[in-house]
Amino acid sequence: MSEKPGNQTPDTPNVSETELRKMKVDELRQEARDENISGTSDMRKEELVQEVANARSQGENSQGGGDNDGGADAGDLGAGPEGGKIRHGDASSSSLKYSQEVTSTEDEPEREGRSLATTHHEVIRQWAEERGGTPATVEGTEHGDHLGVLRIDFGGNDSNLRHVSWEEWFKTFDDRGLNFIYQEQRTDGTQSNFFRLENPEREDA
Repeated sequence: MSEKPGNQTPDTPNVSETELRKMKVDELRQEARDENISGTSDMRKEELVQEVANARSQGENSQGGGDNDGGADAGDLGAGPEGGKIRHGDASSSSLKYSQEVTSTEDEPEREGRSLATTHHEVIRQWAEERGGTPATVEGTEHGDHLGVLRIDFGGNDSNLRHVSWEEWFKTFDDRGLNFIYQEQRTDGTQSNFFRLENPEREDA
Protein backbone atom coordinates (compact mmCIF):
# COMPACT_ATOMS: atom_id res chain seq x y z
CA MET A 1 0.00 0.00 0.00
CA SER A 2 1.66 3.21 -1.13
CA GLU A 3 1.60 6.38 0.92
CA LYS A 4 -0.14 9.42 -0.43
CA PRO A 5 1.94 12.55 -0.64
CA GLY A 6 -0.69 14.52 1.24
CA ASN A 7 -0.42 18.29 1.32
CA GLN A 8 3.33 18.54 1.51
CA THR A 9 4.92 21.38 -0.40
CA PRO A 10 8.34 21.49 -2.10
CA ASP A 11 9.66 24.18 0.26
CA THR A 12 8.43 22.41 3.40
CA PRO A 13 8.97 18.65 2.91
CA ASN A 14 7.36 16.26 5.41
CA VAL A 15 5.20 19.09 6.76
CA SER A 16 1.51 19.54 6.04
CA GLU A 17 0.64 23.22 5.91
CA THR A 18 -3.02 22.27 5.48
CA GLU A 19 -3.01 20.69 8.93
CA LEU A 20 -1.37 23.79 10.40
CA ARG A 21 -4.01 26.05 8.83
CA LYS A 22 -6.72 24.09 10.69
CA MET A 23 -5.23 25.26 13.99
CA LYS A 24 -6.31 28.40 15.84
CA VAL A 25 -3.98 31.40 15.86
CA ASP A 26 -3.24 30.96 19.59
CA GLU A 27 -2.34 27.31 18.98
CA LEU A 28 -0.08 28.31 16.10
CA ARG A 29 1.63 30.92 18.27
CA GLN A 30 2.32 28.23 20.87
CA GLU A 31 3.67 25.92 18.16
CA ALA A 32 5.88 28.77 16.96
CA ARG A 33 7.18 29.38 20.51
CA ASP A 34 7.89 25.66 20.84
CA GLU A 35 9.98 25.95 17.68
CA ASN A 36 11.86 28.94 19.16
CA ILE A 37 10.39 31.41 16.65
CA SER A 38 10.47 34.99 17.93
CA GLY A 39 8.09 37.85 17.22
CA THR A 40 5.01 35.60 17.09
CA SER A 41 2.68 38.15 18.72
CA ASP A 42 2.86 40.37 15.62
CA MET A 43 2.41 37.61 13.03
CA ARG A 44 -0.75 36.90 11.07
CA LYS A 45 -2.03 33.35 10.76
CA GLU A 46 -0.46 32.65 7.35
CA GLU A 47 2.89 33.96 8.56
CA LEU A 48 2.69 31.65 11.56
CA VAL A 49 1.85 28.70 9.32
CA GLN A 50 4.88 29.38 7.10
CA GLU A 51 7.26 29.94 10.02
CA VAL A 52 6.17 26.79 11.87
CA ALA A 53 6.28 24.70 8.69
CA ASN A 54 9.77 25.94 7.83
CA ALA A 55 11.03 25.34 11.37
CA ARG A 56 9.65 21.81 11.40
CA SER A 57 11.17 21.11 8.01
CA GLN A 58 14.58 22.30 9.20
CA GLY A 59 14.17 20.19 12.33
CA GLU A 60 13.52 17.10 10.24
CA ASN A 61 16.56 17.81 8.09
CA SER A 62 18.84 18.38 11.09
CA GLN A 63 18.05 15.04 12.69
CA GLY A 64 20.76 12.67 11.59
CA GLY A 65 20.82 8.93 11.68
CA GLY A 66 22.30 8.48 15.16
CA ASP A 67 21.55 9.39 18.72
CA ASN A 68 22.56 12.88 19.71
CA ASP A 69 23.21 13.17 23.40
CA GLY A 70 24.90 16.55 23.22
CA GLY A 71 22.12 18.41 25.02
CA ALA A 72 19.02 20.26 23.84
CA ASP A 73 18.59 20.77 20.12
CA ALA A 74 19.15 24.36 19.04
CA GLY A 75 15.81 24.43 17.21
CA ASP A 76 13.59 23.23 20.02
CA LEU A 77 14.52 23.24 23.70
CA GLY A 78 11.37 21.33 24.65
CA ALA A 79 10.62 20.11 28.14
CA GLY A 80 13.92 18.45 29.01
CA PRO A 81 14.56 14.94 30.37
CA GLU A 82 12.18 15.27 33.32
CA GLY A 83 9.26 16.56 31.24
CA GLY A 84 9.25 19.68 33.40
CA LYS A 85 8.63 17.74 36.62
CA ILE A 86 10.41 18.76 39.82
CA ARG A 87 13.39 16.69 40.92
CA HIS A 88 13.28 15.48 44.51
CA GLY A 89 16.04 14.48 46.89
CA ASP A 90 17.14 14.39 50.52
CA ALA A 91 18.17 18.05 50.45
CA SER A 92 14.94 19.38 48.88
CA SER A 93 14.03 22.70 50.47
CA SER A 94 10.76 23.56 52.14
CA SER A 95 10.22 26.27 49.51
CA LEU A 96 10.22 23.54 46.84
CA LYS A 97 7.61 21.60 48.79
CA TYR A 98 5.27 24.59 48.83
CA SER A 99 5.90 25.68 45.23
CA GLN A 100 3.43 25.11 42.42
CA GLU A 101 4.85 22.62 39.93
CA VAL A 102 4.95 23.90 36.33
CA THR A 103 5.26 21.28 33.59
CA SER A 104 4.06 23.21 30.54
CA THR A 105 4.31 26.66 28.96
CA GLU A 106 0.52 26.73 29.28
CA ASP A 107 0.53 26.51 33.10
CA GLU A 108 -0.47 29.67 34.95
CA PRO A 109 0.30 30.66 38.57
CA GLU A 110 -2.57 29.93 40.93
CA ARG A 111 -2.25 33.46 42.33
CA GLU A 112 0.00 36.51 42.15
CA GLY A 113 3.24 36.04 44.05
CA ARG A 114 2.98 32.24 43.93
CA SER A 115 6.26 30.39 44.23
CA LEU A 116 6.73 28.20 41.14
CA ALA A 117 9.13 25.35 40.36
CA THR A 118 10.01 23.54 37.14
CA THR A 119 12.70 21.78 35.12
CA HIS A 120 10.96 22.57 31.80
CA HIS A 121 13.55 24.06 29.44
CA GLU A 122 11.17 26.15 27.34
CA VAL A 123 9.31 27.48 30.42
CA ILE A 124 12.62 28.67 31.89
CA ARG A 125 13.85 30.20 28.64
CA GLN A 126 10.58 32.05 27.99
CA TRP A 127 10.52 33.36 31.57
CA ALA A 128 14.10 34.64 31.27
CA GLU A 129 13.75 36.17 27.81
CA GLU A 130 10.51 37.97 28.73
CA ARG A 131 12.66 39.78 31.33
CA GLY A 132 15.60 40.41 29.02
CA GLY A 133 17.60 37.63 30.65
CA THR A 134 20.56 35.84 29.07
CA PRO A 135 21.98 32.49 30.21
CA ALA A 136 25.33 32.92 31.93
CA THR A 137 27.93 31.32 34.17
CA VAL A 138 30.15 32.83 36.86
CA GLU A 139 33.73 33.21 35.63
CA GLY A 140 36.30 31.31 37.65
CA THR A 141 33.88 28.65 38.91
CA GLU A 142 34.35 26.25 35.99
CA HIS A 143 35.13 22.57 36.55
CA GLY A 144 37.50 21.64 33.74
CA ASP A 145 35.46 21.83 30.52
CA HIS A 146 32.18 22.11 32.44
CA LEU A 147 30.36 25.36 33.18
CA GLY A 148 30.62 26.80 36.65
CA VAL A 149 27.83 28.36 38.73
CA LEU A 150 24.78 29.02 36.56
CA ARG A 151 23.13 32.43 36.50
CA ILE A 152 20.75 34.46 34.33
CA ASP A 153 22.05 37.92 33.43
CA PHE A 154 19.29 40.54 33.41
CA GLY A 155 21.57 43.25 32.03
CA GLY A 156 23.41 44.32 35.17
CA ASN A 157 27.06 45.30 35.41
CA ASP A 158 28.40 42.05 36.83
CA SER A 159 31.73 41.58 35.04
CA ASN A 160 32.05 38.10 36.56
CA LEU A 161 29.27 36.73 34.35
CA ARG A 162 30.05 35.10 31.02
CA HIS A 163 27.19 34.58 28.57
CA VAL A 164 26.67 31.03 27.26
CA SER A 165 24.18 29.32 24.96
CA TRP A 166 20.92 27.94 26.29
CA GLU A 167 22.09 24.50 25.12
CA GLU A 168 25.20 24.69 27.32
CA TRP A 169 23.22 26.14 30.22
CA PHE A 170 20.55 23.40 30.16
CA LYS A 171 23.08 20.61 29.71
CA THR A 172 24.73 21.72 32.95
CA PHE A 173 21.32 22.28 34.59
CA ASP A 174 20.30 18.69 33.80
CA ASP A 175 23.70 17.13 34.53
CA ARG A 176 23.55 18.64 38.03
CA GLY A 177 19.94 17.62 38.58
CA LEU A 178 18.80 21.15 39.42
CA ASN A 179 15.35 22.63 39.96
CA PHE A 180 14.37 26.16 38.88
CA ILE A 181 12.35 27.96 41.58
CA TYR A 182 10.92 31.31 40.49
CA GLN A 183 8.06 33.84 40.46
CA GLU A 184 6.08 35.25 37.58
CA GLN A 185 4.74 38.18 39.61
CA ARG A 186 5.20 39.71 43.02
CA THR A 187 2.23 39.76 45.38
CA ASP A 188 1.39 43.29 44.16
CA GLY A 189 1.07 42.01 40.58
CA THR A 190 4.28 43.54 39.20
CA GLN A 191 6.68 41.40 37.19
CA SER A 192 9.21 39.50 39.28
CA ASN A 193 12.77 38.56 38.34
CA PHE A 194 13.19 36.31 41.37
CA PHE A 195 14.63 32.86 40.76
CA ARG A 196 17.04 30.44 42.36
CA LEU A 197 18.51 27.09 41.41
CA GLU A 198 18.28 24.19 43.82
CA ASN A 199 20.06 20.87 43.87
CA PRO A 200 17.72 18.51 45.79
CA GLU A 201 20.64 16.17 46.48
CA ARG A 202 22.91 18.79 48.02
CA GLU A 203 22.68 21.91 50.16
CA ASP A 204 24.23 24.10 47.46
CA ALA A 205 23.43 24.30 43.74
